[in-house]
Order: sequence, then structure tokens, then C-alpha cells
Amino acid sequence: MSTKIRLGMLRLTDAAPVLVAAEEDIFAAHGIEVEISIEPSWANIGDKLGYGMLDGAVMLPPLALAIALGLRGRRTDLIVPMSLSANGNAVTLAKPLEAAFAAGGMAAIAATRILRLAVVHNYSTHDLLLRYWLAALGVNPETQVVMSVIPPAEMVGSLAAGAIDGFCAGAPWGQVAAHSGLGFTAIHTSQIWRDHPEKCLAVRADFAAGEPEAVRALLIALREAARLCASPARREALSDMLALPEYLNLPAELIASSLDPEAGGPIFSRTYPAPRHAAWFAMQLLRWNKAPGEALGTAAALYRPDIFLAAGGDEPGAYEEVFCDSKS
Repeated sequence: MSTKIRLGMLRLTDAAPVLVAAEEDIFAAHGIEVEISIEPSWANIGDKLGYGMLDGAVMLPPLALAIALGLRGRRTDLIVPMSLSANGNAVTLAKPLEAAFAAGGMAAIAATRILRLAVVHNYSTHDLLLRYWLAALGVNPETQVVMSVIPPAEMVGSLAAGAIDGFCAGAPWGQVAAHSGLGFTAIHTSQIWRDHPEKCLAVRADFAAGEPEAVRALLIALREAARLCASPARREALSDMLALPEYLNLPAELIASSLDPEAGGPIFSRTYPAPRHAAWFAMQLLRWNKAPGEALGTAAALYRPDIFLAAGGDEPGAYEEVFCDSKS
């Protein structure tokens, strides 16, 4: 009998490897049964991991670190044995700000008003990359910005209601805002940190310890699915699948545009869980006083490239970290 694994995810294009592995019976082919739970928010995923209602999830790396540190909800030991995507987010601003942004950028806008910007979670790549970019431009995210947390699928509605001036979220929500005429893309996060790690696979440490073969099979299946997601020849079929009502429930052509890596869309070919990435997230949490000093040690224990490699994963090739400036 196959082992059952309960995985949580949000309605985002970079959850595609999990959905492809389910739809194309890749999980079953590797002897595991995966029950997918589509959640409305990252808070839901964090809570369900904490209370054992999920075994793993498509996760934000800083959120996985926060859960392991006990910074939100119940402290829960997790491991990150695999990265699932790189890039894929964008900073979207309200359409009325476009002329001011083109003329003077964020610093000019922030000099005249307090900016109301939203991110998907306090502990997210979106929050940390947005703060990094703002600080690099001379905008203090602590004093010149009011940062709020809104689930990704609610970002466009909040922009339409005038509740926020902009947001940083994953695809396809920036594209939805632009397509509806409500917003414009100020910057893709791939321009802040080129090929930055985005979603990862987080697994409860107790589940991983009790079911090592199931976790190994899960990694093999997800790498196989990620290769399919990375194929340009399959983008149209992938868009059609993601467009289904039970998944993103959006026009397939809109999803297809959000999947283009050349336009800042997610990259599915970077699956190695690099410890230096965990360290960067920990350092940024420390920079903004979001985590205690032990964050670096917890980050080092959280990422498990040894499990990834033991499951047949490849060492990463040469990779140069490129940021929008030299600040850290």
C-alpha cells in the first residue's frame, strides 16, 4: 500500500510541480499517495503544519524558518529537503502612481506620502525582497511604509478598493492587476535578486524521520514534475491545467504569460536546497529585527541538501549571486 502524504499549497503558479505530479500520476508511479490541500492563506498552512494536519507544504522559506523558531503559531521542527522554484514575484503598484513612478521612482513617491504596501506574509520572500529593494532605493520600509499582510488571491481586490497602493505577490496576481487596468509592474523580484529562491518543500521533521522512503519518493516525483514544468513546449498544457476551477480558476492565457521566465515568471529547474539561501533569509530577518540571534543556527539545520542528494538530486552548478546593489 502506498504511503499517504498530506501537502498544503496556495493558488499560485509556482505550486505547479505538485499539481503536475498529481495530475499525471507521478506520485502514484513512485508509490506514494499525496492528498493536496489548497489553503486560503499562508497562515492556514503554518497552523496546519503546526497541529499535524499537514505533513508538508509548498512553503515560503522565511515562513518555514519562522515556524521552526516558534515566531508564529506553534513551534514546529521542519526540514527543507528541496527547493521548488526561483523568481516569480513582482511588485505591483496602483495605476494612478505610474506617472510619478516613471518620473522619480519609489523614493520620489515616498517623499510625498506614506506608502501602503501589502505582502503575503510577515515572514515571506516577498516581504524581505521588497524591504531590500526599498532600502536600496533610500526608502525606509520601517518609517516610510505601512506594510500589511493580505492573502495573494485578495491582493487585486484590495488594490481595486483603494485599500493599498501596491503589493508584492507571486504570479499570476500581478498579471491579473495589470490585465484589469488596476496596476502596473514596478519591478520583478528577479531584478532585485536574480534567480532568487522562491518556494520550497517544507516537511514536518517527525514525518520525515518516520517515513524516510516516502520523503525520498516525494523528492524524486517532484523533481520529475519540475522538469516537465520547466519545458517551454509544455507551457500551454500547463497553463490549461492551472486554469481549472479547482486550481487557479483564471484564464489560461493570463497564466501562460505569468509562467514565462523571460518575463520574471517562475523557474522550476533550480531544486537544490542551498544552505546559503537559508542563511541569507535568516540574515535579512535579523536585519529587520524579525528574528532572534539563533536564526542563523536554525537556518543551517533547516535546509537538508543531504536528503536531497541521497534521493538522487544533483549538486548545483556554478551560480553567482546578483543583487540590485551591493547592500546586504
